[in-house]
Amino acid sequence: MHHRSKHSHQAIASSTDDCANEPRRWLLPVLLVAQLMVILDITAVNIALPHIATDLQLSGSRISWTITSYSLIFGSLLLFGGRASDLLGRRRMFVTGLTVFTASSFAAAMAGTAAALFAARAGQGLGAALLSPAALSIITSSFDGPRRTKALAAWGAIGGAGAAIGVLVGGMLTQFTDWRTIFYVNLPVAAMLLFASLRIVPADTAKPRWRGLDLPGAALATTSLGAIVFGITQADSAGWTSIQTHLCGLGGLAGLAAFAVYELHIDTPLLNVRRVADRAVGGGLVLMLAVAGSIFGLFLLCSLYLQNVLGWGPLTAGLAFIPLALAAGIGAHASGHIVARHGVRGPLAGAFAFAAVGLFLLSRVGEAGSYAGSVLPGMLIAGLGLGVATVTVSMSILVGTREEESGMISGLNSTGHEIGGTLGIAIFSTIAAGGTGAILGPHAASGIGHAFLIAAAVATLGSLVAIAVLPRAQHFLPKLRLSPQAIPVH
Repeated sequence: MHHRSKHSHQAIASSTDDCANEPRRWLLPVLLVAQLMVILDITAVNIALPHIATDLQLSGSRISWTITSYSLIFGSLLLFGGRASDLLGRRRMFVTGLTVFTASSFAAAMAGTAAALFAARAGQGLGAALLSPAALSIITSSFDGPRRTKALAAWGAIGGAGAAIGVLVGGMLTQFTDWRTIFYVNLPVAAMLLFASLRIVPADTAKPRWRGLDLPGAALATTSLGAIVFGITQADSAGWTSIQTHLCGLGGLAGLAAFAVYELHIDTPLLNVRRVADRAVGGGLVLMLAVAGSIFGLFLLCSLYLQNVLGWGPLTAGLAFIPLALAAGIGAHASGHIVARHGVRGPLAGAFAFAAVGLFLLSRVGEAGSYAGSVLPGMLIAGLGLGVATVTVSMSILVGTREEESGMISGLNSTGHEIGGTLGIAIFSTIAAGGTGAILGPHAASGIGHAFLIAAAVATLGSLVAIAVLPRAQHFLPKLRLSPQAIPVH
């Protein structure tokens, strides 16, 4: 009787373990879908920009704020979102961010004016800034060993694949329905994620700790970055030498300096500013701004050229980005092997120089150009170079990070990516609009060409900065061998 009871208890225990493991099987897919939704709302909107501009009567560089208002808030609050998930609870912040993102998506779909759309997109950025770091933190705390490595690799792959998926999804939805569907489709997906997260994501056991949440630092950083981006986007109409442009630019830089000083004098900073003094971290952060700015600008300018100059529909334009995504994926895959043998300085300098060639070829686009002759060669070369550069610069920032600061440095890496993209869109869209004063008609080809030329100059400068700033291979490779698990996480 006792023997039968023992087997019965073992069967019950096995059944209990299976039930406990069942939610774990779905935990990673739920978090990855949430992150994919966040990323899609950058590139999917990118392909729909001409239709949004026509519907809401946007002109010139104002069109860039459809993306900028999202990525600016997203990027500047990522450090805050990561800190909030540590102090207030990972699931609480994930659910809160998902709720804010969903409500803002509905507001964006219903927007009848440009101001309403920009405000809704800013709300989406806030939700994403709370959701994304919480999801990554849940992954690192729920998985260990090889399973954590695989989970982080899947997270990084979502970041790379999201751009390509976004232009395809945005193209299909805009072509066959309406640009508002890009935001409406978030609602059922978010509802399913919310239901699943309450059942699958581990509940927070500790009470929220509000002390140590650096609200003043987050507000100062966001306001300063917003002033810089606003000054750049309005420079064409206000004048590059105008008081407004100087006040916004210098005021924003002064605000960032004040943020750095403030973070040095508080007990629980969002960012340990002293870590930026490391050549690999600080130099990598500067170069991340250039890499992300070039990538975001490449997507924006190619989308505008294909649709407004060549007259392509959104779906055809979305399909035209597949070679770019493949080239960037090949470059990203190869970069890990290259860095493992040669460090980051040489490969990053070469990747920037290679991308500069592709961007220069794209600067020759004209009103009578073609996809095969005017766009595809430069797109492939620039995509390959920027794919290598993206992973390499992330490894420069992340390698050598101590365990207790991994969240902060990962947040810094992601922040540099989003803020760089925000500045890239602001700068290149302003240059494109300034060439002829038009960004939505066939005559936009001249301004778009000028913007690509400036992008090529930025990539060339990035190559030189990489050589001058980043550590040599003999100094970097020993740190890489001590932390081979360091991978780019966006």
